[in-house]
Amino acid sequence: MAEQVTTPKIISKDHNEQKPMQGLLSEAPARAILVSIETPETTWSINESLDELEQLATTARVTCVDRVVQRLERPNSATVLGSGKVEELAQLAQFHNCDAIIFDLELKPNQHRNLERKLEVQVLDRTALILIIFGQRARTREGRLQVELAQIDYNLPRLTRQWSHLSRQRGGGSNQRSEGEKQIEVDRRLLRRQRDQLLEELEQVRSQRQLHREHRKYAGAPVVALVGYTNAGKSTLLNCLAGAQTLSEDKLFATLDPTIRRVRQQGGQELLLTDTVGFIQRLPTTLIAAFRATLEEVAEADLLVHVVDASHPYMHHQIAAVEEVLEEIGAVGLPMVLALNKSDRCPDNMPLQLEGIAGTLPMVSVSALNGVGVEALLRCISETLMAQFDALDVTIPYDRGDLVAQFHQFGKIDLEEYKETGTHLRGYMPANHSGLFKVFH
Repeated sequence: MAEQVTTPKIISKDHNEQKPMQGLLSEAPARAILVSIETPETTWSINESLDELEQLATTARVTCVDRVVQRLERPNSATVLGSGKVEELAQLAQFHNCDAIIFDLELKPNQHRNLERKLEVQVLDRTALILIIFGQRARTREGRLQVELAQIDYNLPRLTRQWSHLSRQRGGGSNQRSEGEKQIEVDRRLLRRQRDQLLEELEQVRSQRQLHREHRKYAGAPVVALVGYTNAGKSTLLNCLAGAQTLSEDKLFATLDPTIRRVRQQGGQELLLTDTVGFIQRLPTTLIAAFRATLEEVAEADLLVHVVDASHPYMHHQIAAVEEVLEEIGAVGLPMVLALNKSDRCPDNMPLQLEGIAGTLPMVSVSALNGVGVEALLRCISETLMAQFDALDVTIPYDRGDLVAQFHQFGKIDLEEYKETGTHLRGYMPANHSGLFKVFH
C-alpha cells in the first residue's frame, strides 16, 4: 500500500472558512482501533483510560472497532510498541478495514512517522484526537484562535512525515536538496508566521478580557466559575442556575467557549456564573498554553464550584485530574465548593469518602438535570462568599439612594430601617464594594 499523505484543514485567517494545508490534523477518521500500553509507571486503569479514549473518539464521530493493549517495561523509542505487536496491529487494521489507529498517549514525532510507515494507515495520538474535537466544536473567534494556535504548536515538529514521499521520488547528489526538504522549510515559515499572528491576536483578546475582569471586580457582582472534568454537567448546571440555554450534551468537550450568566439569589444578591472548558486527564500542555486567556477567567474568580460526576466509577481520579490542572493555572488557593452532580444516578446507600483537598470542602449533592439540590447549592455558594465579605453597619443619607441600591444588588442585608439621618443597613458586602460605605459608619 502506498504511503498516505493527508491534507488536513486548518482554520483560516478570517475564521469563517477552512483552507487546506499540509500538516497532521485531518478530518476525523471513520473507523479506528484504540491502542494503549501498560508500564510499571502507569497510574490510571488501562480500561478506564481506553473507555475515555473511546468517548473522545465517539465525540469526534469515529467508530471504534477494536482495542489493543501491550504490557511493556518501557515504551519502544522508535514505535512505542514492540515490533511483533506493530505487525499484528497492521494485520488487524486490514482485517477491520480501518483507516486509523488511535494511541492513548502522546506520540513523539519520530514515533508518529515510523508507525504510519509500518501500519500504512493514519495514526493519531490522544492529543491529536482532542485537537480534532476542539476544531469541530470551537464556535467563537477566541475559541477558533486558541484551537488554531494549539494545532500549529502540535504540527510544527511533525512536518517531516508529510513530505517524505517527495524525497523518495527525486534522486540527486548529496548537496542537492529534495523537493520535500524545500517544501518543509516553506511550510515551517508559513506556520511560524501564522503562529506569530495568532499570538498577537490572542494577546489582544487577553487584554480585553483583563479589562472586563477589572470592570467586574470594581463595579460588578462576585464571579463564580464552574470547573470540573469534561462531561461532569457544568453547562447543564449553568442552565439550571441561570435559566440559560447554553449547549449541554452528553459528550466530552461539549462546551469550549466561556459563557457568563447573571444569577439573582433569593435575597436579591447577584452573582456572575462563568462556565469554561472542561478538564481531562493528561490535558495536552499545548491546549493549556493556547487556552491561557480563557483559563485566566478561572484563576481570577472569587469562588470556584467544582462540579463532579458523582455517578462516575472513577470519580476520584477525575477529581485529582481537575486539581492538577487548577494547580497548573494558579487557581488552587481560591475558595471552592464541591457540587456532587448526577446524584440521581447514585444508590441511596452509596458511601462517599473524598480524599485530599476535596474532602475538606463544603459539598452539596445536586442533579442539574432535574433541578434537585440547586437551592441548597446556591445557599452554600452564598455562605462561602459571605466569609470573604466585609461586615457593615452603616447609615446612608437619603440623597445617596444609589448606595442603598448597590447594597441590595451586591450585598446581603440582615437589617434595614429608616432613621432620621438616613437608611440604616446592617449586613455584608464584597470587599471590592465596601470601601464606599465605610465613611458612613
